[in-house]
Amino acid sequence: MSPHPAIRTALPRLVGVVHLAPLPGSPRAGASLAAVVDAAAADARALAEAGFDAVLVENYGDAPFYPGTVPAVTVSAMTACALAVRQAAPRLALGLNVLRNDAEAALALALAAGGAFVRVNVHSGARVTDQGIVEGRAHETLRSRRALGLEHVTLFCDVDVKHSAGFRPLLDEARELAERSLADALLVTGKATGSAVAPGELKEVARAVDRPVYVASGATAENLGRYAAAHGIIVGSCLRRSGHAGDPVDLDAARRFADAFRRARPAD
Repeated sequence: MSPHPAIRTALPRLVGVVHLAPLPGSPRAGASLAAVVDAAAADARALAEAGFDAVLVENYGDAPFYPGTVPAVTVSAMTACALAVRQAAPRLALGLNVLRNDAEAALALALAAGGAFVRVNVHSGARVTDQGIVEGRAHETLRSRRALGLEHVTLFCDVDVKHSAGFRPLLDEARELAERSLADALLVTGKATGSAVAPGELKEVARAVDRPVYVASGATAENLGRYAAAHGIIVGSCLRRSGHAGDPVDLDAARRFADAFRRARPAD
């Protein structure tokens, strides 16, 4: 099958996640916004120095998350962080993810900060999550992207997304995500943050769709060989010295991962 026309030929292969500390207005907010911005910039610089292709900024510290539209203060704080990341690591492609599922805000951030892609956890269908039932709004997201003149911004969309349960077989969900909801790339995750992806599921999804497929949780320098079927890797937890999502990116850990990725994927 030929690729969907919306798919860009130069999608990043190695994406590091910047987990923002709790933002103003969220239950655990404590540090000043300036401190959160500085920490995000430091993480981005470490990813750039380690040799990553892209950085994905998400409001990880804001749990418990809104199921849909987030407050204006979250969008404004994330904009400040995204602009700082862009300045700190101008070579890296910039991605945005507004948790739990505010694709419209992610697109607005991409417009303001020069984003190359946005992640949408539930782009189509519905999932039972800790936020309740989260429904995809592909019809709105695709129209908003077009109205904003952002058709160059790629939609990275999860299939069978972590921290949720669905109602449909995996491959049915994947095919409809690609063919009917026009996702540009599909993300395969484990069951929770840091959980490894089952290689068999990855291969099945990659065979079922004509879209790039990413491993988006649980990748480590030691298990990369299991994921040759993936176009790329989105990694967060193991880039922290502690191994815990939300802690600062450790430059040595990021370098080890990037080096392992290049060894495993020498042609990329």
